[in-house]
Amino acid sequence: MADFSWNVQSPLQQALVPGRHGGAGAQVGVTLEEVRSVSLVQVMARRGRAAETIKAAKKLFSIEPPDTPRAVSGRNATLIWSGPDQFIVLAARRTDDQFAKLAEAFAGVASLSDQSDGRCLIRIAGPGARQALAKFSSLDLHDSVFPAGAAATTAVDHTAVNFWREPGSVDVNAVFNMLVFTSFADSLWHTILDSCLEYGVQASVAHAA
Repeated sequence: MADFSWNVQSPLQQALVPGRHGGAGAQVGVTLEEVRSVSLVQVMARRGRAAETIKAAKKLFSIEPPDTPRAVSGRNATLIWSGPDQFIVLAARRTDDQFAKLAEAFAGVASLSDQSDGRCLIRIAGPGARQALAKFSSLDLHDSVFPAGAAATTAVDHTAVNFWREPGSVDVNAVFNMLVFTSFADSLWHTILDSCLEYGVQASVAHAA
């Protein structure tokens, strides 16, 4: 019997070309990154167990998961609202079995789904980020409407995404994140990059810390 080995690679392996694109001169108005080495776990409270799920999350992350469309920073993870009584746990991927630890913490009160290899995390920032996002997203990203930590489950260029603004990021330094299914990541990346070109964009790969 033949032995098989799987080579894990980014869904943006071909699409992402690191470096400076578009704009004029040395201007860089947008930074565009794919964030790799992330652990993503969807946590869904079971019927009648929402309070216990919140309690378990607070014990594990030192913060309650959001009950409205928000993202909050906890101990070693960001918790992102993804629907009533459910949230995504975003953390840097480590060598130990993170999913097993979460499964133990939420045993009997919540159902878990490991999304680490099924989603792609794209981050966009810089003074031109809002203008670029306005070309393909219907969200109002003004500070008064979409402040730091705000989140939405929405469609971007007809593609379903979890979208949130980095907690603590303010004004022209606002940082926006998009989680997209890997099968749509290549197409969405090209859409985003094309929208950023007039502002000057620096594309790169980042790794979760």
